[in-house]
Amino acid sequence: MEREQRPLKLTLAAVAKEVGVSAPTVSKVVNGREDVAEETRARVLAALQRSGYKSPLQRKSLPARQSVEVVFDSLNSAYSVEVLNGVMEHAAVSDMEVILSVTSRQTASPLGPEERAQRIIDEGRSGMIVVTSAFGSAQLEAFQRRRIPIVVVDPLNPPPADVFSVGASNWAGGKAAATHLLGLGHRRIAYIGGPATAECSQARLHGYMAALMAEGITVDDDYVSSGAFRPENGVRGMKALLALEDPPTAIFAGSDSIALGVLAEARRQNIRIPEDMSLVGFDGTHQAEESVPPLTSVSQPLQEMGRSALRFILRQVHGEDIDSRRVELATHLVVRESTAPPPGPGVRASGARSGNAKGAAAVEA
Repeated sequence: MEREQRPLKLTLAAVAKEVGVSAPTVSKVVNGREDVAEETRARVLAALQRSGYKSPLQRKSLPARQSVEVVFDSLNSAYSVEVLNGVMEHAAVSDMEVILSVTSRQTASPLGPEERAQRIIDEGRSGMIVVTSAFGSAQLEAFQRRRIPIVVVDPLNPPPADVFSVGASNWAGGKAAATHLLGLGHRRIAYIGGPATAECSQARLHGYMAALMAEGITVDDDYVSSGAFRPENGVRGMKALLALEDPPTAIFAGSDSIALGVLAEARRQNIRIPEDMSLVGFDGTHQAEESVPPLTSVSQPLQEMGRSALRFILRQVHGEDIDSRRVELATHLVVRESTAPPPGPGVRASGARSGNAKGAAAVEA
């Protein structure tokens, strides 16, 4: 036992001397105590990282059955459930336990970044999969400093360069959605996206814009809006678009959840989908298949994203060399019954006059 403790004491003493604090202060940081100034904690953690120090729990052999924590903002979307199903499926064949955690974006965690990272070590977790926007760079960097395996799925914001992430080809998916609508003859195509700062939503928007610009169509600012990946955003976006003098004949929604809100508002305003207006979603969830009408949607391989995230965790746990820290899986368009050629000139369910979009080209239906 003494031979195990001696290097620990020497390491902590050396770190204390380097940082200019006492050994008990270093010990407090190692054990996740809160009674240490943040600036001091940061300097001690940086020195520990340079020394290659690992806590006793980190130095222990892997437990008989490993566990991974999966964090979501919420589980009230088909997207979240599909990703979780992929994680669970691969966990079953890997004999790994899955711990589920839901962190609301509206409720601040009682634990700071350093404390939460230390808790993962204290509870013996093998790593964490984050399917949420609630984790900022400070939290992710706290995990990195402790060498805790972490993977971010479809991050809303670019993670630090050293953090592993799994996502889908959002730009290509956005382009495919708009290209499909253009091929049907639509020229007034709107985009109701997710959060304006979200990387995935921006990529879908840019793909949509690229498809329109390739046809010489100027993107009308009135046709582009952003919000949460929730049905309420689809409702608000649909109301705003129908209030325009020249409403679109087609809408590309940045998620299936947003598209469901569009469908609900269309029914309230007696807009027929797809006879009066076409609609494309994004995600390819079971909600798209079961909606009325069944929704044309850009399908993400959500379960495979969950499986890939867990594979990343296991490879980090086993110390494998990993060439790429980013996995981007292909999307593909699934055409169902919510898209059709645009209605004839002057035809609109609301009875208002139809006109041309800015820069729209004349195309035969």
